[in-house]
Amino acid sequence: MTDRYALAQQHCKPLKGPMNKLAEAQVSELIAQLPGWTLIEGQLSKQWAFKDFEQVISFVNLVAWLAQRENHHPDVVFGFNRVRVAYSTHDVKGLSMNDFVCAAKIEALRDL
Repeated sequence: MTDRYALAQQHCKPLKGPMNKLAEAQVSELIAQLPGWTLIEGQLSKQWAFKDFEQVISFVNLVAWLAQRENHHPDVVFGFNRVRVAYSTHDVKGLSMNDFVCAAKIEALRDL
């Protein structure tokens, strides 16, 4: 089993087609490594609370930087003191390894 730190060391790869969609067992194994991440409407999702809007924007910018670097872009919803990030891979019509790699990268950055 790969832990989240090993996941965070990986990089996203171009994935297309249903053969790259993770099976439910794989999703269950991977999500167990990411505390606080859940499945909501078929997306890998997590919400964070922050002290103020400045912290929110700093975090959103960090997520945007990571998304550009990995060429894998989440849905991001934010407000005054909260951020929700949700991943899925449109080209595979579900969850792929890229979603979990990016989630693990966010967790690794939060640990700094």
